[in-house]
Amino acid sequence: MSEGIKTIIYPVRDVAAAKAVYTALLGAEPYADTPYYVGFKAGGQDIGLDPNGHGQGMTGPVGYHQVGDIKATLQALLDAGAQADQDVRDVGGGRLIATVKDADGNVIGLLQDA
Repeated sequence: MSEGIKTIIYPVRDVAAAKAVYTALLGAEPYADTPYYVGFKAGGQDIGLDPNGHGQGMTGPVGYHQVGDIKATLQALLDAGAQADQDVRDVGGGRLIATVKDADGNVIGLLQDA
């Protein structure tokens, strides 16, 4: 089902300041640098900065599990008792994401690449 957490997205209010901090932390320039997303590669993981995250209800970082079939995985989690948080949506380039919450309110991210 899950290939593990391959992407972590941080909601940021000041993308320029956050980009400087994560560039220093990771020792690399971002591979994606757009007004709506800044992405870094580090140790086989994507580290993303989302300047719209707070506006979409993100209160902290979200780990996204890489899955092969996001709709089937989402349904399996809902059937197991997870609560829907954000339905499947395309965030560009065919990349699909969705989030659910477990019984304690923890956010679980799902990600499927095209």
